[in-house]
Amino acid sequence: MDGMNENMTQASTLKETDKKCPQCGGVMDFDPNIGGMACPYCGYEEEIVQDEAGSAAELDFESAEKTENCDWGAQKKQIICKSCGAETIYDALDVANECPYCGSNQVMEANDENTIAPGGVVPFAITNEVASANFKQWIGKKFFCPKLAKQSAEPDAFTGIYLPYWTFDTDTFSRYSGKYGKDRTVKEKDSQGNTTTRTVTDWHRTSGTYKLAIDDELVQGSERHNSAILKGLEPFETAKNVPYKPEYVAGFAAERYSVGLKAAWEKAKNSISGKIKSNITSKIYDECNADHVKDVKVSTTYSKITYKYLMLPIWCSSFKYNDKVYQFMVNGQTGKVYGKTPISVGKVILVIAIVLVILFIIFCGAGAIGAIGNLFN
Repeated sequence: MDGMNENMTQASTLKETDKKCPQCGGVMDFDPNIGGMACPYCGYEEEIVQDEAGSAAELDFESAEKTENCDWGAQKKQIICKSCGAETIYDALDVANECPYCGSNQVMEANDENTIAPGGVVPFAITNEVASANFKQWIGKKFFCPKLAKQSAEPDAFTGIYLPYWTFDTDTFSRYSGKYGKDRTVKEKDSQGNTTTRTVTDWHRTSGTYKLAIDDELVQGSERHNSAILKGLEPFETAKNVPYKPEYVAGFAAERYSVGLKAAWEKAKNSISGKIKSNITSKIYDECNADHVKDVKVSTTYSKITYKYLMLPIWCSSFKYNDKVYQFMVNGQTGKVYGKTPISVGKVILVIAIVLVILFIIFCGAGAIGAIGNLFN
């Protein structure tokens, strides 16, 4: 217990999110259907009034002070519910959750001396019912998923969570060099006087410059979740963010970032570099009418770097098949589904067999068709 106390901090909740319905006294949540607060008991609705118009501000990267990763480790925080007085222990990464005793929304202060507060939020635009319907359509289209899994796959209760993301804007200027090849056909005679042809590639050097403006390069701010599944949910329409207000996360779980600004920028640069190199390679193909491109080397400088810290909406769930749990997620803004499904070994073998038969027919010709026909006579 002493070890836990050493890593325990107290955090206050925000009164804006523990809002009581003026009609029935129930706790109001954010409702994706209306984009505002709603009472789940009597249906009373209330608009979220923004203090300022527009979206999250673009902040200058070079002047940022809080840039490091946040290694929360085993840190916990103690929350005293303002509604019922119960004390609850949360992970230090949690920004929002629900009081397990009275159901009040426990949205904690998002900022402290070591972290940056969210600049914006992309609100949930679809409900858990829509997410469930999208899941059923998605798994129904998975050819290699066993039929029994499709029939029995009912997602467990959805959890709506806001996850932390960084976005970066920057102007890039790149100098590049590389080689491009053009193919030509050469006719030759062998020792017996027969004419043969072969393809020869002539290689040429090239170099140049390339400019690219990057808008909202997205980087995950948490490493607690399956990054491949999260990547599969992209893109998010980050331009549709609104300035952060705690009311938007009322009724949902939320997590603060553990991947700091500096580390996030390094990840963003790696992704941007890949895009730039791919674009330059395509540029060489087009401008030089090339058949091949190789040895492309790129040197890039970045300027006017800005960032945003956003909270993005995700529905999380899972289903069980043959005693194994398969996790999936739904983009809470667009409804896109991504996750893992079981694989039918029988279907895989069937497809491989069909491919082999087709290849056999192609390479062996009509004689093979007759031979296969004789097998069934």
